Amino acid sequence: MPEPGDERWSALEISHNQTVRSKKMAMFNTSSIELRHLFIAWVALSFAFALVLDDPLPGETFSSSFIDLMILCLITLGVSFIAHEMGHKFVAQQYGAWAEFRMSLGMLLFAILMAWQMNFIFAAPGAVQILGPHISKSQMGKIAAAGPLVNLFLAFVFMPLLFDTGFLHEIGLFGVRINLALAGFNMLPISVLDGRKVLAWSSIVYLGLVALIILVGIFLLPLVI
Repeated sequence: MPEPGDERWSALEISHNQTVRSKKMAMFNTSSIELRHLFIAWVALSFAFALVLDDPLPGETFSSSFIDLMILCLITLGVSFIAHEMGHKFVAQQYGAWAEFRMSLGMLLFAILMAWQMNFIFAAPGAVQILGPHISKSQMGKIAAAGPLVNLFLAFVFMPLLFDTGFLHEIGLFGVRINLALAGFNMLPISVLDGRKVLAWSSIVYLGLVALIILVGIFLLPLVI
C-alpha cells in the first residue's frame, strides 16, 4: 500500500472530496480492472503453490493429483489471499480513500518460476493501492491491521472442516495453515508488510496483534501438524 506522500497521491487530489465521499456512500465498490487483476493473481498464485505441493514422478511434468492440488489451492489460498486484500480495501474505503487491488505481473511470474525451478515460492502478488490526501498514520495502521485480522477469522472458518474426512479435511488443513501463515508473515515489521505500518501507528496495538496471532496459533496448530 502506498504511503502518504507517494507521488501517486496527486492523481487523486483533483475533485477528491466529492468523488471519494460519493464512493464511500456505496460502502464497497470495485471496478472491472480490479476484478481482472484479482482473478489473474488468484489463479497464478494458486498455480504456483500447486506446483510446490505437487510431486510428479521422474519424467512427468505434473502428477496425476495436480488438478486436485490446483482446486485445493484455488479454494484455500485464493479465498484467503482475496479476503486479506479486501480487508485492506474495505477499511480504506470507510476512511474515504480510493482503494483497489493491483497485481504485480513481474512478481507473479517470478513466483511461478521459483515454484517450477526451485520448488520454493516467494509470494508477493500485488497490493491494494490506496490514494487519498487525508489518510493519517493511525488510519493507515488500522487499514494494514485489517488484512491479518481477516486471516485469523478465516482460520477459524476453515477449522470445522478438519473434523471431516477426505477432500474437505484437506481443505480445512490447508486453509488453517495458510491463514495462520499469512497473518504471521504479514505482521513482520519490515519492508512493505502490514506489520511495519501497524508498528508505526502503535507499538501497543502491534504487540497485541502479534500476541493474538501467537495465541490463535497455539490453539490451532496442534490440529494441523
